[in-house]
Amino acid sequence: MTQARYRDLVEWPLMGTALIFLTAYAWQVIGKVNGTAAVPFEIVLWITWGIFALDYFVNLWLAEDRMRWFLWNLHELLIVVLPFFRPLRLLRLVTLLSVLQRTVGETLRGRVATYVAGAAAMLILIGALAVLDVEQNDPAAKILNFGDAAWWAVTTITTVGYGDLYPVTPIGRIVAAALMMSGIAVLGIVTASIASWLVQRIEENAEGVAAAAEVKAAAAEEPVRAEMADLVTEIAALRMEIAELREATVVRQTTELGRGREV
Repeated sequence: MTQARYRDLVEWPLMGTALIFLTAYAWQVIGKVNGTAAVPFEIVLWITWGIFALDYFVNLWLAEDRMRWFLWNLHELLIVVLPFFRPLRLLRLVTLLSVLQRTVGETLRGRVATYVAGAAAMLILIGALAVLDVEQNDPAAKILNFGDAAWWAVTTITTVGYGDLYPVTPIGRIVAAALMMSGIAVLGIVTASIASWLVQRIEENAEGVAAAAEVKAAAAEEPVRAEMADLVTEIAALRMEIAELREATVVRQTTELGRGREV
């Protein structure tokens, strides 16, 4: 069993686990489920956390260079060892984006557009749920329901920031900072994708204009080329006639010289 083979096998099960986690978490947060009624949801959240923790250790065990994989996946370890910060566990939902690579087209622009749309929607949902979870029970909170949380997430990820809604708790501000940085990254990808598309269109138009100019030039040069071909043919015929005349002249002169000697 290799790490690549293992990831292929568990990709879809992990996506299902992430969806189960998202459903239980969203139900509990939006519905403000507390007390004994929240016990089933907490059980589901801890079970899914355990699955993700097991996945982390299996990946570490199967990695060819474990130290390198460990260093390059410290964020995975952070999510596993900090389960008590429930909003941070929402970062596990990026697993849902990994399957997009198998469902989008092969073109770079198709992958970029799909990833940007999926990442933006996922970040808005995660940010809204996370900030609502930590804010709704604070006495000074401005964000008290999912509608406010979703509106805040949209204005934050787009870097608009009207200021009508904002987090007041420390974890809420951490979520806000992460969403701001993610929004800048997403907007950067969108800008780069649009710029790449414009450059490609300009290059295609330039190539089309160049091809049309070549066709027009070829059409204009065609009569000249035909006339040149006729001239070359005539010159070749004249050269043949000249060669024949020279040959006839040499023969005549040779004959006359021979007669003169006989006399």
